[in-house]
Amino acid sequence: MATDTKNAKPLRMVVKKSYSVENGYAAKNRSLIDDAKFESQVNQENQDRIIQQHHRRNSLRRPGSAGGASDLEPLDEAEDKDLILATEWCNEHLDPGEKDTVILSSTFMISLRTGLEVLPNILRILQRHDIRMVHIESRAGKKKGRQFDVLINVQCNLTSLLAGAKELKHFDSDAVAELIILSEQQISINDPWFPRKIADLDNCNHLMTMFEPDLDHDHPGWSDAAYRARRKKIADVAFTYHFGDTIPYVEYAPEETETWGLIYRQLRELLPSCACRAHQDVFALLEREGIYSDKFIPQLEDVSRFMKSRSGFILRPAAGLLTARDFLASLAFRVFQCTQYIRHASKPQHSPEPDCVHELLGHVPLLADPAFAQLSQEIGLASIGASDDDITKLATLYWFTVEFGLCKENETIKAYGAGLLSSFGELQHALSDVPERRKFDPYVTAVQPYQDQTYQDVYFVADSFDDAKQKFRMYTASMKRPYAIHYDPYSQSIEVLDTSEKLLLRFQDVKTDVDHMYSAMNILSNMNAKTTAA
Repeated sequence: MATDTKNAKPLRMVVKKSYSVENGYAAKNRSLIDDAKFESQVNQENQDRIIQQHHRRNSLRRPGSAGGASDLEPLDEAEDKDLILATEWCNEHLDPGEKDTVILSSTFMISLRTGLEVLPNILRILQRHDIRMVHIESRAGKKKGRQFDVLINVQCNLTSLLAGAKELKHFDSDAVAELIILSEQQISINDPWFPRKIADLDNCNHLMTMFEPDLDHDHPGWSDAAYRARRKKIADVAFTYHFGDTIPYVEYAPEETETWGLIYRQLRELLPSCACRAHQDVFALLEREGIYSDKFIPQLEDVSRFMKSRSGFILRPAAGLLTARDFLASLAFRVFQCTQYIRHASKPQHSPEPDCVHELLGHVPLLADPAFAQLSQEIGLASIGASDDDITKLATLYWFTVEFGLCKENETIKAYGAGLLSSFGELQHALSDVPERRKFDPYVTAVQPYQDQTYQDVYFVADSFDDAKQKFRMYTASMKRPYAIHYDPYSQSIEVLDTSEKLLLRFQDVKTDVDHMYSAMNILSNMNAKTTAA
């Protein structure tokens, strides 16, 4: 994996003095060298001042705990100088109550003396301090005696950041050689960033790392070095892809095609009796047009063109499991982030992470159906500007519907969830008498606990596909957001409707559409009248 760290800088104190002789600048004429010397001098003065401030405070306090405050262990002025500087810098720039409410975006750079086997313990430390991991990257260590440098992009409040950093610094000196906190910038809670144009999706590739074979011992590919290398090579395509590019062709190995063929044939036997009608219809069309077969793994570019002609959805390559906010935001533009690597051959019946089997056999047929495509886009639009709590609920709804949803067709329970339609093992499990099935209610479903490492024990059943769409629309209409948005299909952009002028323009667009529909109805009515008269 790759991450853009070119803008990440070590946390520094702000130079509060102007570059002038009066403030101690050494020369009358500016020069790059003298600038650097002056900045170093001022930074050192600030650091000395801050260390003295901290010495007077004696300890770092955690606000908001029982009794009003509780002490963390005092920071050591020699070993924890960087944490002291970060703490005091934030004390100067944040109000007291903001330490627990303002979310900071930061990067931990951890140098490991030994291998990556210690990494799961490090990730657990971050989780224990409520530090949300956005992206993780490892590379060979550049300094002597350090095997790996690991960069972890995180989001959390200041208190959690400092508590997690302190524990990491003192975690295991035999394993961790150095910890550096890279640049912090405040993220607005009330107005989270979201893509405004379809090209902005190039910035929506933050990955969840829980099931990647280089990290998770339970992944089927954990002990297969060749599989890990192959998976990484294919996944890395996503980091160089930009909107408008042709999706690169992947030449799959014979053993990968064999795994695809095995799953394809077994699922093909189950689909007529288990899949909803919309999925079956599009799947058959994909086969008739020669895009799907058990003889080869389809190329994303070919599939994307087919989808665009059917529903307007397109594909873009993804490197793995995206964060919920990034993935849902893509749906708002009728873009589906799709992996290209295939699951490990040792477990073809189920994959704990998305792979091309899951995406192509499970998601694509329904995303090419216009009605389902509309629902998927509405889920994405509902996520734009939503709170973290609402994002969690939308992701849960997505899980129990688009991924693992069941519906009734002629009083027979059918699957429409992609997680079921791409896993012959779970498809049979979901339609058996083993799991519990409940009536779909989005307000209940949105808070239902779920697990994603084995088969589900609870599935939600909609009375019909249309019933699921209607209920979901009612649910999203009740969500509270600070503004309304509009998606413009012509420019493929999202506009915030925050002025009366913008609302008037949208109203005029709707009026034009209604006028066209009214005209079409009149023409049709006249044609029917002439036919009846004849």
